[in-house]
Amino acid sequence: MERMQSKMPGDHPTILTGKVGVLVVNLGTPDAPDARSVKRYLKQFLSDRRVVEIPALLWQPILRGIILNTRPKKSAHAYAQVWSEDGSPLAAITKAQARALQARLGDAAIVRHAMRYQSPAMADELDALLAAGCERILVAPLYPHYSGATTASALDAVADWIKARRRLPALRTLPPYHDDPAYIGALHADLSRQIDTLDFVPELLLLSYHGMPERTLHLGDPYHCHCRKTSRLVAERFAASHPSLRIETTFQSRFGRAKWLEPATDAVLIAEGQKGTRAIAIAAPGFSADCLETLEELAIRGRDDFIAAGGTHFAALACLNAGNEGMAMIEALVRRELAGWL
Repeated sequence: MERMQSKMPGDHPTILTGKVGVLVVNLGTPDAPDARSVKRYLKQFLSDRRVVEIPALLWQPILRGIILNTRPKKSAHAYAQVWSEDGSPLAAITKAQARALQARLGDAAIVRHAMRYQSPAMADELDALLAAGCERILVAPLYPHYSGATTASALDAVADWIKARRRLPALRTLPPYHDDPAYIGALHADLSRQIDTLDFVPELLLLSYHGMPERTLHLGDPYHCHCRKTSRLVAERFAASHPSLRIETTFQSRFGRAKWLEPATDAVLIAEGQKGTRAIAIAAPGFSADCLETLEELAIRGRDDFIAAGGTHFAALACLNAGNEGMAMIEALVRRELAGWL
């Protein structure tokens, strides 16, 4: 590492300089699959004004008086079904993605990873990059589709870090990549490979995205449009490679009484089974790494809903994770945003 070469007093602290850093960011996860850890995670997550836009005076009594006393136990049970020896799937995969990106970038940059909620905290990881001599840092939220509740919230955390620090690096942020050819190509290649290895031929490929309250669309959030464009571009690729495969878009993870983006994934799975669809594959393009929403909500509960409604064959396809297609895409996006720095 380069060090400051000018003459300094003997007791002056060593300051590392000259490096480029990349901080890979994902949403977050509890530290353990128990009610206490889940409660701590949900308290931070659901207190974010970007996530829940209800005025705090109305929302906080509901959150603290009802939700945090009822939901953690139920969610902890769900997390326990997908927890592995490496811990939370989201945490383990995001760590693997950062490690794989480091291998691809070599000495050109220092790569670390962080979670918007819980650990490793974004502020701590930004501090670590700064201490390692990074005078230029790319913050890379792994959200293909922009939303105030995801991308903007991650940038809020960066802004909070900036306001609390004296010495700051130059900063760049990774933009959404919902229609980037590298992303669409990676999705098509990876999903095609998974579909072609199934022991059945799916009639329908369901592209399920995390839901948002419908009002966010009317307030100007581009998330819904980004998701729809991804589906359209992916469908165009599959029209050439799998012409008999029907593709539909749905939104999952509804919460509360407000109207959410539709159609709802669970409702569509039931309706498809009832009307005679027998074989479905489901994928979650909006998630860069498998997590509770893909491994439990889709792969377990989604399967149960479809089979109970009359379906016979169901496959939940893996996210891009740290596979070759996904990592080649992330590397391409990161190198593009680091242009002029490397």
